[in-house]
Amino acid sequence: MVQAPSAGGLTVLASAGPSSANASSRGSPAVTASVTLGGTGKSKTAQVNSNGYHPPKAQNPLSSLRSPPLNLSSVERRGQPTACKEPLKKKNRPHDLEEAPTYLPTEEEWKEPFEYIRKISPEASKYGICKVIPPDVWTPDFAIDTERFHFRTRKQELNSVEGSTRATLSYLDALAKFHKQQGTSLTRWPYVDKKPLDLYRLKKAVEARGGFEKVCKLKKWAEIGRDLGYSGKIMSSLSTSLKNSYQKYLCPYEEYLRIAKPGVHQQLELEYGGPLTPSPAPSPMKRSTVHTPSSLRAESPARHATDALQATVNGHVKDSDRDVQMADAPAPGAPPVTSGFTAINSGGFTAVNSGFTSVNRPLAPAADTKASTPAKQFSTPLPSAKNTPEYRPSSLGPAALKRQLSCDSLDSAKKDAAAADKDDGEAGSRRSKRLKKDAVPTVAGSHMSLFRPRIHRDETLATGEKCEQCGKGNNDGGFLLVCESCDHGYHGSCLDQPLKTKPENEWNCARCLVGDGQFGFEEGGLYSLKQFQEKAADFKQGYFEKKMPFDPILNCHRPVTEDDVEREFWRLVADLQVTVEVEYGADIHCTTHGSGFPTVEKNPDDPYAIDPWNLNLLPLHPESLFKHIKSDISGMTVPWVYVGMIFSTFCWHNEDHYSYSANYQHFGATKTWYGIPGEDAAKFEAAMREAVPELFETQPDLLFQLVTLLTPDQLKKAGVRVYALDQRAGQFVITFPQAYHAGFNHGFNFNEAVNFAPSDWEPFGLAGVERLQEFRRQPCFSHDELLWAAAEGIASAGLTIQTAKWLSPALERIHQRELAQRKDFIARHDFIAKHQDAKHPVEHHRCVFNGETNEECPMTFVVDDADVPEEEYGCFYCKAFTYLSRFICLKTGKVLCLMHAGTHDCCDIQESDRYLGKDHALYYRKANEAIHATSKKVADKAHLPQAWEDKYEKLLDEEPTPSLKAMRALLSEGEKIPYELRSLPVLKEFVERCNHWVEEATNYTVRKQQNRRKSEKTWLSGPRKSVGSSYQDQKERELRNVANVYRLLEQADRIGFECPEIVQLQERADAIKTFQESAKRILNQPRAQSVEAVEELLDEGQNFNVDMPEVERLARALDQLKWEEKAQASRTKFLSLSEVKDLIDEGVRLEIPVYNDLLKHYNEQLSLGDTWEKKAQELIKADAVHYPQLQALSDQVQANRLPVSPETLAAVDQILHKQREAHRQILDLNERSRNPDYRKRPKYVEVADIMKKIEELQAKPVGTLDLEKEQKRHEDWMRKGKKLFGKTNAPLHILKSHMDYVYDRNLDCFDTVHDKPRVPAEPASREPSPERKDLHRWEDPRFREVFCICRRTEAGMMIECELCHEWYHGKCLKIARGKVKEDDKYTCPICDWRIKIPRDAARPKLEDLISWYEEVPGLPFQPEEEEVLKKIIDNAQEFRRHIGSFCNPILSTASEAETQRFYLRKIEGAEVLLAHETNFFRQELHKWSPVAPEPPPVLEQSKSTRKPRPTKLQKMLAQFGVDDPDDLPESVKGKANSLKRKALNAEAAAAAAGTSGMATSPGGHPYGSTGHPYFSRHSSAQPQTPGLSIASSSHMHPSHGPGSSSSSHGHHHGRSDSSSMIFMQDGGGPGPQLLVPDTSALSLEDHLLRGFHDNEDLNVNLHTEAGRAKAIDILGRTEDGQRQAEEIFGPGVFNGSSSRADNDPLGIGNEGEGDDSMFVDLVNDDDDESDRRKMVGDHHSHREDSMSLEMERNDNMHVDSLLDV
Repeated sequence: MVQAPSAGGLTVLASAGPSSANASSRGSPAVTASVTLGGTGKSKTAQVNSNGYHPPKAQNPLSSLRSPPLNLSSVERRGQPTACKEPLKKKNRPHDLEEAPTYLPTEEEWKEPFEYIRKISPEASKYGICKVIPPDVWTPDFAIDTERFHFRTRKQELNSVEGSTRATLSYLDALAKFHKQQGTSLTRWPYVDKKPLDLYRLKKAVEARGGFEKVCKLKKWAEIGRDLGYSGKIMSSLSTSLKNSYQKYLCPYEEYLRIAKPGVHQQLELEYGGPLTPSPAPSPMKRSTVHTPSSLRAESPARHATDALQATVNGHVKDSDRDVQMADAPAPGAPPVTSGFTAINSGGFTAVNSGFTSVNRPLAPAADTKASTPAKQFSTPLPSAKNTPEYRPSSLGPAALKRQLSCDSLDSAKKDAAAADKDDGEAGSRRSKRLKKDAVPTVAGSHMSLFRPRIHRDETLATGEKCEQCGKGNNDGGFLLVCESCDHGYHGSCLDQPLKTKPENEWNCARCLVGDGQFGFEEGGLYSLKQFQEKAADFKQGYFEKKMPFDPILNCHRPVTEDDVEREFWRLVADLQVTVEVEYGADIHCTTHGSGFPTVEKNPDDPYAIDPWNLNLLPLHPESLFKHIKSDISGMTVPWVYVGMIFSTFCWHNEDHYSYSANYQHFGATKTWYGIPGEDAAKFEAAMREAVPELFETQPDLLFQLVTLLTPDQLKKAGVRVYALDQRAGQFVITFPQAYHAGFNHGFNFNEAVNFAPSDWEPFGLAGVERLQEFRRQPCFSHDELLWAAAEGIASAGLTIQTAKWLSPALERIHQRELAQRKDFIARHDFIAKHQDAKHPVEHHRCVFNGETNEECPMTFVVDDADVPEEEYGCFYCKAFTYLSRFICLKTGKVLCLMHAGTHDCCDIQESDRYLGKDHALYYRKANEAIHATSKKVADKAHLPQAWEDKYEKLLDEEPTPSLKAMRALLSEGEKIPYELRSLPVLKEFVERCNHWVEEATNYTVRKQQNRRKSEKTWLSGPRKSVGSSYQDQKERELRNVANVYRLLEQADRIGFECPEIVQLQERADAIKTFQESAKRILNQPRAQSVEAVEELLDEGQNFNVDMPEVERLARALDQLKWEEKAQASRTKFLSLSEVKDLIDEGVRLEIPVYNDLLKHYNEQLSLGDTWEKKAQELIKADAVHYPQLQALSDQVQANRLPVSPETLAAVDQILHKQREAHRQILDLNERSRNPDYRKRPKYVEVADIMKKIEELQAKPVGTLDLEKEQKRHEDWMRKGKKLFGKTNAPLHILKSHMDYVYDRNLDCFDTVHDKPRVPAEPASREPSPERKDLHRWEDPRFREVFCICRRTEAGMMIECELCHEWYHGKCLKIARGKVKEDDKYTCPICDWRIKIPRDAARPKLEDLISWYEEVPGLPFQPEEEEVLKKIIDNAQEFRRHIGSFCNPILSTASEAETQRFYLRKIEGAEVLLAHETNFFRQELHKWSPVAPEPPPVLEQSKSTRKPRPTKLQKMLAQFGVDDPDDLPESVKGKANSLKRKALNAEAAAAAAGTSGMATSPGGHPYGSTGHPYFSRHSSAQPQTPGLSIASSSHMHPSHGPGSSSSSHGHHHGRSDSSSMIFMQDGGGPGPQLLVPDTSALSLEDHLLRGFHDNEDLNVNLHTEAGRAKAIDILGRTEDGQRQAEEIFGPGVFNGSSSRADNDPLGIGNEGEGDDSMFVDLVNDDDDESDRRKMVGDHHSHREDSMSLEMERNDNMHVDSLLDV
């Protein structure tokens, strides 16, 4: 990426144009086509930014642009793996610079930024800059949206920013123009000694020696030659060559400058409105008629000259070497036109460059290519200047150069600025750090503005069509010369050296040949962060790719180090031969583009949004003086962000108003800083002026423009201290007031900076404002306004002393300055008013300033405290803010400060009239009195600490022994002063010493001993009791020493103060002596004294709070007297054993003699009490309690008043009370249970509770056995009920809850009021919406349609019967949702009797329930199940009566089939079996609508269909894959045997619970235990309906209703309860014994079903054919029976047997065999899922039930075994 030589060197660009496919596509979000303008000859093309982005129309807001986001993991970031480690201090930094300090604050120090900066300032300010590395825990996130963030850059040419290089190139450029205009084109450099001659160095060398004449006279040419590096042997020829070259090239130009420069300077002063010193321009203007280095292109004469120089050095310059562009540089044909910079939020905050546009302005339409005169690039000088009296362009117009201002863009700038002003007010009075008004358009961060016009011109003419001197066009017949550089026109007659004929050669105006020194950075491209990162990376890689030496070890070029970059940067800056151009995104407004730190508005939950180091908050910190500024200042109180690339630089400058600054690097490559202490600022400025005086000649304010560098080496030679540091990601750089700083970037990075102002800044701020006023530059804010706001406490809760300390001297300076200026102005006004008539002056002038009104005084004087915009109180001349006083010209509206009021030509009125006040007004914001009052208020506040110090000195001086009260008051006053007082610590220490004395003395004067010990007891409590006891005792003894009283009196004399406690302590010392004398008299005869007299004297002694022997002796004597009184009084009272022991111990402790009668009496009582205690404990702990003996012991205590333990006595009484109470309750229950009226008999619950309590007694009262028998008889009745409901093995308390469930279920099934026979109905989810719109669901008679056998509403998955079209709940029929297929059909159990209804429990017959209910009156207790049982029976009987008319076989017809099916459905859903009705309806339905080929069997009982659950033993066998417990591993065999015994005991208990001769219920056991090592899987078989395909409805609904089931005769589910042997508990044996049950009373069927195959009668029957057939028929009814039949008769017993055929009339197969229907799987899956859920829940919910059930079984086994015996 190299271009042709520039000024004898190379130009390396970091920007590219649209012709490239790589950098240009990344460089800008949009690229437009280029347009070529002009014709043959000299073509003018529109300027294009090198990134190719300048749309022809107005740009959209940058916030609307979207680009790929920046990958933050690709950049160096704090706390990330990409972070660059902080290296050690560099030892060999270029220019041998010393490192600025680096600070590493702790987390505690980091909490308060201003306090930490104040801490490091004494050291760090000596360097001007310092680096602060935050703690590792401080890692704020990057808050900018990298997709939306876009910014514009500025272009920088490194050797152009260096002052000496820029001065050299500017001079040579003007020199080349001059010679070309004179016809002697400078095509090559002059040669001396075969080397090109540097004409600028020659010129400087001659000037340094006094000029050409003096050098010739003193013959200094040889000396100059040696300085220029020539060492020729023939010095005479060298001198001649140098002299001739100077005469030929430099003398004519220097002579021209001598003549033309005064005129040009006068022209500049006329435009600026004042002399060049101080500087007239508020900021540098980016327009120049002198070819700056960046404008030295191929068409420049200076470029030709440098080409010649380069050719003489390196050979002939090839065309290919000239202006070589990058691959992605723009095509030179015609780049697109541009518009200006557009702020993101065009409707809100106005950016600093709101009115400025790109330097490349749009062009006029292309001229005819055949025209002989090339088309000018600019058709109008500066159209935006029309109708703008404040500002106008200079007489030197823009040229076709890189750094020139767009004319057309200024029109749009004017409009944008006007809109921005309006928006600015709406946005909360935000303003830019730089000037924002449309009158001073600027480029972002470049500090550039337009010049002020002075001459009235014809603005209707374009640039080049009017004369810049007279402002007229070419209408007078004369010719108009157009400058080749700036395109401005001049009449030949208007020139300082008039021309009569138009020159034939190129002509340049005097301003272009002399130079105005203007310089600025050209605007760059528009980028996103990712695009700029790629551009920066490409440039850095391409630049250093061939420069680094090859490393043979790494087999590649050596990596670029920070030292390499730094040395290369300064080489490029100082190199005249090579020009490197980079881009820098500087001064980007956070208000428009966003801050890198989180903000409360955008990130309210981010803790870093309120972190004090957040640069958005730092300027407004409570300790920052900027908090008093009423509005935001972008760049000062609102941060700016900076996006850098390698070599991008910020030039030497110090902060506005000499403020502090903080710069934080969010991410990226290193940024190197150079700092100069504020103390060396004057040296630095002098060194700059000395190094480049040419630049300061027309730009005295050059240092304000941030466009000039000077190498640190040059500054060090001038005696300036320069320091350096390297800033990396996540680090802060702090700059101090007045400290100049500069630096550059090592690569792509992102920084954010803001200003802040601690209180020590104010003197610097005032100096900064005065310096701005000296150079006539506008400040960013009013320093006076800031001080006044601080004085009035506007921005805070009030004026603090800290503020007053720095504010008081500052306000005093303002006070004195303002009063002096006002006084001087009024004096001038008064003098002129009195001397209007010079010959007859008057002595008195009635003046408005004296409060007098007289028409003779024309001055308008107003005191107005109203806020006005800043632009309305800025001095027109010096640009300073006139906050307190302003002088306004009523004719022109110009505002002047009092320094320039009257003296400056604000209008055409004479100076005396201006002072007099004609057409002028003087405004005071604050009157003199207000200024004085405010200044005094602040001064008083600041003097408050000193006033306190004066009071302190006065108190000590006036009183030799000051009063403690006065010192306390003074201390309290000082502590309320929020300021560090010098004497306050001393006074506080003295008062604390006095307070300590008073507190110690008070122990002996006021407080009692008990109060003083409260805190000590608290301290001694808890775990520290043992540790602190000895220490506290020692401390107690020391405090109570009587010598302390006398010691304190001596200390009071030594300390020297006065207080009432001293007098009180002296009185107490006298009282102690009196007490000691009285105590000695009483102790001589202690028993002769009363307790009250001794106690009174002892209290007096204890109140002294001192230890005295008399007090201890009195205390002992008093205790002995009290013990005797207490012991005598206790002889008539009942004392416990412990109380007697305590009384005896107390007597021993008090040294009561052993022969004392009271002490002897209590020792005897103690012996009797111990004997009683031992006897009582023996009886209590005995296995069989002897209640008479316990009663005797209890009576003995009451009779003899024995001292016994209350606990033992209470235990004895409790045992006796429980026994008596239990006996009473037993007798009561037995008596009530025999009451003829069973309604008056006790409740069973009451009996059960009492029996539980009796079990806790060691001996049962009389009558308990009778009650237990009655309880057993009642529980037998309950077990009978459990058996009826199939809950034989369930706990007793389950019966009531199950009966409640049965009753609730029957209420729906036996409902005859709401649930009546009807046609098949559809569920609500399948019905169409009702046509009547006004019909609500609750009004719809079909709203509560019930379905299924449960007669409940629609719920869950539902399935429709194909025959009767009734809908059933899948839950009720245990049909799993996932097994139902789309094309399946279903037949319900009501239509086909062969289909079994799943049931969880057996259904008792109504007749059995009635019989069971009839037994209630014979029970000994009232059962709690009676009420619900009666409800169940009544409900069932009522339903039976209701359907009785439908059960008449004579009246039954086929038309009633549907009604019969309806009632059969209800009966099958009920939990009570109506056997007659069920059999009748089933037979009738089979008769009218047969489905099965055989009629249904007669149903006599309804059993449960639940599968038995596997027992723990069966699970263990399945786990180890064995069938016999004996085959289990030894480790688990013991557990298996235990489980087996428990299972057999449970079966025996269930069998014994049944009545004699009744078969055991085959209902499912809760644990699923069987006699076999396995258990079968049973399911419901769904036979196929004849003539119908098996299918089901596709309409399914989730179900929630409970399921119930019925079982047909011969289809038994579950296992048989048969077992070959059982374990039972024998009443006479110690453990379980193996017994063979008595089977003599069992029938043949019971023998078979229960598995008693060894019975002799059974064997006899089985050997006969009839007996065998009957046994096969009985066993073939169940699967278990079929297996038993195969075991008895062989595997083929059922082949050809009619028994199985009867059970399978269609040949489909019995349960578990053959081809089952789909519902087998459905039911089984549903049961399995239900079982799994219940197994998990039962483990927790029925743990207690299982334990009670086990106990109940054991009791039943015991009782039944006794009965059997």
